[in-house]
This record gives sequence, structure tokens and C-alpha cells, in this order.
Amino acid sequence: MLYIVPTPIGNLQDITLRALDVLKNCDAVLCEDTRRTQVLLSHFSISKPLFRYNENDDFSIRRCVEHLQAGKNCALVSDCGTPCISDPGWKLVKEALAVGVKVTSLPGPSAVACALAGAGITGGAFTFLGFLPRKPGRAAKLISTAYGVGNPVVIYESPYRVVKMLGLIAKTLGPQTPVILARELSKVYEEWLRGTSAELEENLAKKNKVQGEFVMIIDRPHKEQPDDNADF
Repeated sequence: MLYIVPTPIGNLQDITLRALDVLKNCDAVLCEDTRRTQVLLSHFSISKPLFRYNENDDFSIRRCVEHLQAGKNCALVSDCGTPCISDPGWKLVKEALAVGVKVTSLPGPSAVACALAGAGITGGAFTFLGFLPRKPGRAAKLISTAYGVGNPVVIYESPYRVVKMLGLIAKTLGPQTPVILARELSKVYEEWLRGTSAELEENLAKKNKVQGEFVMIIDRPHKEQPDDNADF
């Protein structure tokens, strides 16, 4: 069995009881970074063989699949959050399923869900783009297309590119486009920033150093929501 195990995005206490049970009882843990995963396991007094899973290395994928085919129960984790969601894992899951290995996915921490829940926007549909391409042209096209669907758009961004991304949003969708930034979710320095794309770009550009990982929610200008139950 291959277990997809979400791990905390910041606060270690956010791990689920079921995730701990799987990590304690599996034969091996397949991870993005053995050092990061060892810190997590040590915190909960768990000792397991760790194997690095590299999504860009075919040998790494084959080795992990061979462990599973040998009858081992393995837990797949990423550095934080849910594997396969803007994190490594999907290639291993695909290969495991192709050779008949059973796969199960545990619910747990997810930065996109955490940010949307605390954003104070509509609880309906949204479009998740994860990390955008580095080329501005491709990124702008994706943003424009997704925003055109009519739902809030969610992006992951690093502290090194967040100011440029806000500028790209302002240029592509307009400087008055409302944006919500969730920084360092579940950590000590968690912060929520709200404003237009132009305002946030200007404010963050003034800082000497921007730190922390960001979830960016591109919202839509507020307007009265239609009543789906209204008579026509």
C-alpha cells in the first residue's frame, strides 16, 4: 500500500492522528527531503527508514515502486502540506497504480484550503494555479484565462517573486484588482494582507526584505451576489 500523507504546513501540532499512525506503522517513508522529514519524525519519536523521492529522477521513482512491489507499506510525504498538490508525488502515484499497487490518500493540512477558509470570500468555486511559470508572458496568460472563468484565483508564490507577481497581476487584470495575501500560515509570524494589487505591490516593495511563503488569492470586485433561488 502507498499512503499519501499530508504533513503540517508550519505548526507541527496540525498533524492528524491517522497520519501519525501511518508513519508509525509503515515500513518506510518516501520523502522530498530526508532532513526535513527526519525533524518531523523525531518530534513525534518515530524512527523509520527514509528514502528520498525525486520526481525528476526516473531511477528514484523506480526504486520507490520496487519497494512497494516487494510488499512494503510506504508513506509518501512532501516537505509540508499534501503531496501531489504543487508538490512532488503524482508521478509515483501514477506508476504505483500502473503496476497494481493500492494507493490511499489521507486528508490533512493544505495551504490552499487554509488560506481560502480564512480569506472571507465566497465559499464556492475557485481556480487553483499553484506555482506559475517564471516567464511573465506565460504567467500572465494563465492568470488572465483563469480569472476569466469568474472565480477567485489562488496562486503559490515565494518571497523573492511576490512583488513582481503583484505587479504582473496589476498589469494583466488592472491595478484595482483585489488581492489577499496569506503569509506563513499556521506559523508564529502568520500575516494576512488585503488590498488592491497596486497597493500591495507598493507596500511590499518598501520593505527591506520580504520573508515567508505566500498564498495569493486574486479576488473579484465586490458586487451583489445573485440569488440562485430567485424567481425568473
